[in-house]
Amino acid sequence: MPKFVFFLIFSFSSLMAQSNQKHVVYFETDKYKVLETEKNRLLFFMQSLQIEKIKRISIYGFCDDRGSDQYNLNLSQNRADAIKQIFSSTGINEQLISNVDGKGEILLKIIATEDLNVIRGLNRKVEIEVEYNILKKEKTKEVKDDRKKPITLESDLRVGDKIVLEKILFRTGYSYILKESIPVLEKIARTLRNKNNVYFTIKGHVCCTAHGRDAVDRGTGKRNLSFARARYIYEYLMKNGIAKKRMKYVGLKHKYPLGGDPRFDRRVEIEITYIKD
Repeated sequence: MPKFVFFLIFSFSSLMAQSNQKHVVYFETDKYKVLETEKNRLLFFMQSLQIEKIKRISIYGFCDDRGSDQYNLNLSQNRADAIKQIFSSTGINEQLISNVDGKGEILLKIIATEDLNVIRGLNRKVEIEVEYNILKKEKTKEVKDDRKKPITLESDLRVGDKIVLEKILFRTGYSYILKESIPVLEKIARTLRNKNNVYFTIKGHVCCTAHGRDAVDRGTGKRNLSFARARYIYEYLMKNGIAKKRMKYVGLKHKYPLGGDPRFDRRVEIEITYIKD
């Protein structure tokens, strides 16, 4: 595909920040392996995402008009699956990915050319749509935090509250907690069971990495430790009676340091996202 086409599409993706975002990944004929250049473009796009605000991610695979209907359906599905794998391998919560669908063949004349090969090249693709949660302005104005005491899970919670799970200590470099933290986590589960109208996001953080990157989970060798720690808390709470529909979890890497002692950046927070009347 001509280089100028990639540039135009890349520029469009970059301008979509702060609202719902879209991105397109292109493939070679009859292939579903992601080209290195396309993977790099995708990773750059993913860095622009506001992970903690994502409502859902949809991934749709397409083919050109060559091949049988069944062949094209399988190929387009394989392309969509390949993109999902990249999202998952970089620590994106798979629960945010609501659709991974192969749509089969498509042949849309989306540029001013009669060259069928160019048109087909633009239709061998995966489209990615990222939708964000949008808070209503009138409701956010009503939220006024006049509380003087530190906010805990036992407080009268409000949407937007962030509670650091203090005394939840992880083994250095790993995604599981130390034995002395188990009673604390049990108490958290009991409190959340009693507050069954509260919906929340579990946010994992790490310290001491360059350029805001995630740390390596020594248990798996993957650079997704903040995500793995948030998932550990999520899975524990789920096993202890907290409904899955009430929870989401994300890894925020080392993007939000608190300052001061780095050990306080090795933390997991709960942010209240919704309170059911």
